Amino acid sequence: MNRRFSFANNQIYHVYNRGVEKRDIFIGDKNYLRFLTGLIEFNDTKPATGAYQIGTDDYPTDPTEVRLRSRESLVDILAFCLMPNHYHLLIQQLRDNGITMFLRKLGTGYTNFFNIKHKRVGPLFQGKFRAVLIEREAHLIYLPCYIHTNPLDLIPKTRRHEDALAFLKSYRWSSLSYYLNQSKPKYLSRIINKQPLITHAGGIESFEVNLKEYINERSKKVEHVKDIILE
Repeated sequence: MNRRFSFANNQIYHVYNRGVEKRDIFIGDKNYLRFLTGLIEFNDTKPATGAYQIGTDDYPTDPTEVRLRSRESLVDILAFCLMPNHYHLLIQQLRDNGITMFLRKLGTGYTNFFNIKHKRVGPLFQGKFRAVLIEREAHLIYLPCYIHTNPLDLIPKTRRHEDALAFLKSYRWSSLSYYLNQSKPKYLSRIINKQPLITHAGGIESFEVNLKEYINERSKKVEHVKDIILE
């Protein structure tokens, strides 16, 4: 991210970061769940609880156990996908400096947890997060598809067309199941505001049609978002 980059309220950004030296930042379910818990806990103008910010294990890993309280959200999280060595977020800033505050707390809290859990020291992420403003109509149509189809890189190419949609629907570490109204973890409704993207797509059915088209023509459709991919 450019140091002079200034985030504007009510604008939408694609945010990305990956592990230092491309190392895995999620090792096992507990790591993924702890990061998802952070998407709830740190999205608040109030400071996080001391135990959670420090990264100790005495704070719940299960996102459903995050304490219910009045919150003043810093951002709206519109979509996410967690991969073994990186993450993607599609977020809209709600308050001045909201994105920077949110991601600083998220990165510090998760790094502290990971280092304690895995008995390591030092930075976990490859520098500061990267971010780009969503400016074009095509970005809002195809970027959610790009983010949600990232897990296809985890399965052999021979299976990508035949089983792609079923695999993506079953992938636990993205927001796609919430968008498609599937049986889903209850905590997703506490993380995601899906209404802006559903409205922009023209409804859930249209959202799924866009996704299927993107899967079938992935190599061509990615041209619409290559300028904001960030990897």
